[in-house]
Formats: sequence, C-alpha cells, structure tokens
Amino acid sequence: MVVKGGPVLIRAWMQQVLTLRQEHGIEVIWVTSGAIASAVSRTRLGKTDGNLAKKQALSAIGQPILVDLYNLCLQATGLLGAQVLLTYGDIADHRRRRNLQNTLEQLLTWKVIPILNENDAIATEEIRFGDNDSLSAKVASAMRAERLVILTDVEGLYDSNPKANRHARLISRLARVDRKQLAATDRKRGSESGTGGMYSKLLAAQAASRAGIETWLVKGDLPSILLKVAADEIVGTRIGGAK
Repeated sequence: MVVKGGPVLIRAWMQQVLTLRQEHGIEVIWVTSGAIASAVSRTRLGKTDGNLAKKQALSAIGQPILVDLYNLCLQATGLLGAQVLLTYGDIADHRRRRNLQNTLEQLLTWKVIPILNENDAIATEEIRFGDNDSLSAKVASAMRAERLVILTDVEGLYDSNPKANRHARLISRLARVDRKQLAATDRKRGSESGTGGMYSKLLAAQAASRAGIETWLVKGDLPSILLKVAADEIVGTRIGGAK
C-alpha cells in the first residue's frame, strides 16, 4: 500500500484491522511503502532523481516518520505494532527466512501487528526487492497466507487504461496472470508514493498464485475496503484462488 491519505486513512485501516481480528479471527501482516515519500514531504531535500544514495538517505530519514504515523494510528485504535525491515537476503536465505517466520508468528501470537517495509537504507540495486508489491508476495508465501490484499490508488485492473479510455472496464475476476496480461500492462507508471505500478502488482499476484494464494487488487481509500474483502464482496480485481 501507499501512504497517500495520511493519518486519517491509516487510522481507518487500522480500525478495520482490529475489526478483522475481533469479528472474523483474521490476523494481518501489513506491508507498507512510503519512507522516501515521507522524507520528501517533510523536508526540503527534494526528490531522489533516481540517485541510489539519495534514495537510501531519504529512506533513513523517512522510515521513523512513517513508523511514528503508524504507531499513532495503532494506539488510537488500541493496537500495538512492530516494525520489521527486510532485505532480499532475509527471504532468499533459508535460515534468515525461518527466523523471519518465527518472529512474525510470535508477534501474531502476541496480537501485535507487524509493519513491514524494505530496508531501503542499506539495500542495493542488485539485491533490493524493487517495490513493496514484490515484498508482500514473498512474505505472504513465506507465511502461507490465505490472501494477499494490495491497496492501490485505482479500483483494480482494467481491460485498458481508464485515464486514456473512458470506456475501460474493470476486470472483477482473473483466473491467473499470464504473459499476455503482463505484456498489455504499463511497466513504468507507478503511484505518487511508491515505485510499483500495476505491472508490479500483477507480478506479485502471479507469484502469490504460484504459492496457492489469492490476490485482491483494491482501491485503498474506499470505505471499509478490508472488511469488504473479508466478506467476499465484489470489489476490485480478484486474482487466482477458487473459481
């Protein structure tokens, strides 16, 4: 997900996370982006212009800002959160992945919400996940999650670009992500607060499907969106899973 929407939106999400636990017995592992965007919006240091050192430095500034925001919203709803920063090696290495699984399982046992993000301050271009969509799919797979829910700034996946074609139709159900679907999707366009666009989300859904995990692409600022997903309402785009 991205942080655009500020504390009001994040607090609404955390309230839904609480409801999911209390009324549905669902525990949530939260993967977030927005460390660099938080630093840019809070400081006068400007944008990264693609410079890796600047990205890493801004991430180091923005990460505590982002976590403070989450902590305020969690506390307002009576929840406790825990920050977990990851690099690709933490997932790729069997021993480190097992340590991660143990940590997340313990946090969930304690009813603590894990807040995950890539450790951009030390990751390099060669080993970094690239975006938090990829990270979320890898974590979902490692934790054998039932669902991967990706919150974005659009309603879901369309049959064409809705900004260029006003007749574009939302695809509510997709059995799988194939090469044809990927080829028809813009690889470059991301959101204002994150690096991943729809292409990266489809790649994440494809990876989740291979692990037997259903993916939902939904608009993050819709009212009670997480509760609607839990209730199997027709929202966004549902990929993989039972037909």
